[in-house]
Amino acid sequence: MNRIFLVCHGATDAVKQARFPADEPLSRPLAPLAGPSRPDGLGRGPELRCAQTAEALGWDAVVDDALADLDHGSWRGRSLAEVDQHELMAWMTDPDAAPHGGEPVSAVLKRVAAWLDRQADVGRLGVVTSPAVARAAVLAALGAPASAFWRVDIAPLTVTQLTGGPGRWTVRETGRPLA
Repeated sequence: MNRIFLVCHGATDAVKQARFPADEPLSRPLAPLAGPSRPDGLGRGPELRCAQTAEALGWDAVVDDALADLDHGSWRGRSLAEVDQHELMAWMTDPDAAPHGGEPVSAVLKRVAAWLDRQADVGRLGVVTSPAVARAAVLAALGAPASAFWRVDIAPLTVTQLTGGPGRWTVRETGRPLA
């Protein structure tokens, strides 16, 4: 049986300050972390915060662009208060909206679902990625609608585990803190 361990990267200043992420580092260096044991393969999103989290896990993870965070376009680095509130509401309620010029939620959902469909015979795969990618993976596994995207809470340094394979993923657990 395949197992995918989606590890959410550590906290950043953007998270703490309610800003849209750029490619910022973690808020503070991480002590060595104990992640899922014995992964057969390792991947990560291309962001610096994913690289730093993978390093703290002792993982020599391969960059996979399909695991990249949601592209926030012109909102990168800006606080929630600095963006047009009507545009923000449109983006959060319409999965196809992209007023920031970046990626709509529907696109990240499709990208992550396609990535999951390519994960046949991976054994135990450990990946470090963003909350958006972990949310999208949960929705894909459940066959949940795009409107549920903002209703899944993924905290920093937690693990979401999926089991199964393409077309038949199951959410085994979510929100388990790393040791």
